Amino acid sequence: MRELSEAKRLLLKKYVRGDVLKTAEDSDRIRRRPLGQPAPLSLTQEQIWLRAQKSAGLPPFDNHSIIIHRRGTLDASVLERSFTEIIRRHEVWRTTFDSVDGQPVQVIHPAPLAALPAVVNLQEMPSPEREAAALRLATEDARKRFDLKKGPLVRAKLILLNEDEHWLTLTMHESVTDGVTVNTIFPAELVALYEAFSAGKPSPLTDLPIQYADYAYWQRQRMQSGAFGSQLVYWRERLIPEPPSLRWPADRPPSALSAYRGALRPFIIPNQLAQRLNAMSRRENVTLFMSLLAGLSALLYRHTGQEDMVVGTLAPSGRKRSEVQNLMGYFLNPVALRMNLCGNPTFRELLRRTRDVVLGAIANDDVPFECVLAEAGLSSDPNRCRLFEVVVSLAPATPDLGVGWSQTFMDVESGGARWGLYLELSERPNGLLGRAQYNPDMFDATTIERTLQKWQRLLEAAASSSELRVSELPL
Repeated sequence: MRELSEAKRLLLKKYVRGDVLKTAEDSDRIRRRPLGQPAPLSLTQEQIWLRAQKSAGLPPFDNHSIIIHRRGTLDASVLERSFTEIIRRHEVWRTTFDSVDGQPVQVIHPAPLAALPAVVNLQEMPSPEREAAALRLATEDARKRFDLKKGPLVRAKLILLNEDEHWLTLTMHESVTDGVTVNTIFPAELVALYEAFSAGKPSPLTDLPIQYADYAYWQRQRMQSGAFGSQLVYWRERLIPEPPSLRWPADRPPSALSAYRGALRPFIIPNQLAQRLNAMSRRENVTLFMSLLAGLSALLYRHTGQEDMVVGTLAPSGRKRSEVQNLMGYFLNPVALRMNLCGNPTFRELLRRTRDVVLGAIANDDVPFECVLAEAGLSSDPNRCRLFEVVVSLAPATPDLGVGWSQTFMDVESGGARWGLYLELSERPNGLLGRAQYNPDMFDATTIERTLQKWQRLLEAAASSSELRVSELPL
């Protein structure tokens, strides 16, 4: 059994959420890419681009949205200046994609003189109707597809609800954002710039030494050098023989016509249970993510009887490097977690197995997912993940933005879903805030609701007695 010190456990917890880096050798540092040649896409960006080429007419499952809330006075011109400065700082938010000699490349556009979000004033509407109207506007934006060649790949809208209540809604294409971007970097930079500019001060942010395209170039150089060789061996051993498909009963079988339709079901794991789960995690020498994953695996086992299954997660593998900690962009990598429930283990034993699976995956998650599939001899379909259809992730912690500022990211739906079921959670003061993104052509809303209730009951029992066997946990 691999033991984790408290310091290592906290470090691992932060890494799984994308909050912290692992060490990197100085000799392998990311530097500016050579000029005078096209900027390549990162390896995961290229997979997103390939999916986009084949997804015309499908729901925009690769759109992501957040809302920045401002209570109090707001100077729209200062907000515009702040937003423009962020786009100047981060090339990835003024990037589009083209093809040169059949290969996709990044096209980085000059920094704009002004990037004014569209302004919508709802103050003429009856007060009780404004918030619903604002949410409809945000949802309309989230459901519009992006043109990756024409751009821009970020849409912003400033919605005025009252003199002292404002929403800044953003919809971004997946290729230029990730959880750390929208939950940490963007809101923190926006507020810091707004407060400084409002006070007549210059930007408090230091210039970025590298940009996302530099990371993409570095990543491809590493791959060409064979740096992922040992990791490929790990994944081949983990995924051969091929794991069975999850036989979770859906209300209706999936069809090509309904692929990627999505719906959202918000939920919350109350603070009392969240605290008990954290206490159990410390007691059992695991992280909160591992406890949630173990609980989900136990639930899937109870539904299917499968002892061998794969659950997916999105690992922030690209953010291990110190050089990219303040960069916006897409640094995620889908990771297959092959779960073993043989022998009807106790939940404590399942936690131990889960810890070993997660630690092994994290140690080998630099290799792009498509390379993992190829190494295991699995077909690579840009529009469908063959290894898993159930995904769980724990989002990066949102920073305290200061008085009058807050952020939400779980209340806008694009109408698309990449997986059959994606459970995304975020630690908040009132508990674990979550949303279940699912395909409504496969699952009824009532089925998802029952599933979430069963997961919570199972976690409650496990937190009370981790000596219970998986078959004994109440649903």
